[in-house]
Amino acid sequence: MRPVAVFRFSRTEGPGRFGEYLQARGIPVRVIALDRGEAVPEAPREFAGIGLMGGPMSANDPLPWVEPLLGLLRSAVREGTPVIGHCLGGQLLARALGGTVTRAAVPEIGWHPVREAEPGAARAWTGTPHFTAFQWHFDTFSLPPGARRLLTGDACVQQGYVVDERHLGLQCHIEMTRELVAQWCRDGAGEIERHAGPTVQSTAAILADLDARLGLLSAVADRVYDRWTAHVRQLA
Repeated sequence: MRPVAVFRFSRTEGPGRFGEYLQARGIPVRVIALDRGEAVPEAPREFAGIGLMGGPMSANDPLPWVEPLLGLLRSAVREGTPVIGHCLGGQLLARALGGTVTRAAVPEIGWHPVREAEPGAARAWTGTPHFTAFQWHFDTFSLPPGARRLLTGDACVQQGYVVDERHLGLQCHIEMTRELVAQWCRDGAGEIERHAGPTVQSTAAILADLDARLGLLSAVADRVYDRWTAHVRQLA
């Protein structure tokens, strides 16, 4: 079986629940650590799917891997290789397909509700019309041509979209684990303090009832990954 390529942009933003899900179902994974200087593969054909994680940089930053990765994503969509992007990954996919990435009106950090963009829009993916997602972002994206908006939120309108019913871009984080949340709170303590406000929660608020919050989020994530990997298995 061909592996799923998982692009890591930061050492602290690994596959999380996404990686756990793939491993538990016997789907091989190849982590491509761009933060360690690994090269972007030239073509998607060696992979059954492409997963993109989050990162602290902007999709607009002039980093050496950005243009090669955008090219790879365009090829993947053209050839039907399923793509899923989390936060920065969703922004990169949107940009690759003709959307734009800009500064959001307000930052979002912590646990915030998201909902279907319209009745029935996302239920096949999420299993629910609304859920509480984890957020940590300063940018947002416009819908690329041909995309269908799945999810929205009060502070950030663009929370999720799908292209060709197999390529999924998310602004919110569904891949969170206890370890990831704790690490981000430690590393991002300064950001939380600088941007304190209605859409930025304190560390204490983020960590409150963490296991219960993660349990509910992981149930949604697994439903999303079930639908996405159905396309992956077609290419395996």
